[in-house]
Amino acid sequence: MFKVQAATSLLSAGLLSAALFGCSSAAEGDDSASAATVGSESAALKLPPISSAKLAPPAGNRLAFANDAIGVQIYSCQAAGSGFAFTFVAPEASLFDCNGKVVIKHFGGPTWQSVADGSSVVAKKIDELTDDPKSIAELLLQATTHSGTGIMSDVTYIQRLETVGGMAPTDGCDASHVGVIARVPYTADYYLFTAR
Repeated sequence: MFKVQAATSLLSAGLLSAALFGCSSAAEGDDSASAATVGSESAALKLPPISSAKLAPPAGNRLAFANDAIGVQIYSCQAAGSGFAFTFVAPEASLFDCNGKVVIKHFGGPTWQSVADGSSVVAKKIDELTDDPKSIAELLLQATTHSGTGIMSDVTYIQRLETVGGMAPTDGCDASHVGVIARVPYTADYYLFTAR
């Protein structure tokens, strides 16, 4: 939805997908209002545009909330086969509401954790689609475990769509650089579903 280069200016302007995701009328700075915004069933929420049915969650799931994300894909230089390559370690991203406020943290597991209530969900990849060779794959993930009580407690499926960037570096990894960490910027849209 937006390019890596434009992410910072979009955040400062508070323009993160307001038309797509909608906002509640809650006052800024109210943590309980932020939780309501993240988990709201606003009429403004729209199902994501997907290029393949294999990225759609099964029938019986509904879109609960959606957020833009800005972060990095973390890679480590490691021996691979007969050579060396950057291998994936973990994601690290912040998911924003349409007012530009961080509402979810995304990190290794892969895990999504609510900033407001601490609840989290860990998911596993079900399917992927790579349309852009310069960007990480779009994904459909299924929840495997939940922790805490809150907005993540009932998440069943997660889509990572509209990815930009995040690919592993193709050079700079050799015997003298084993263990070097690369943090590659990416953006994406995350759509979180719950059972109907």
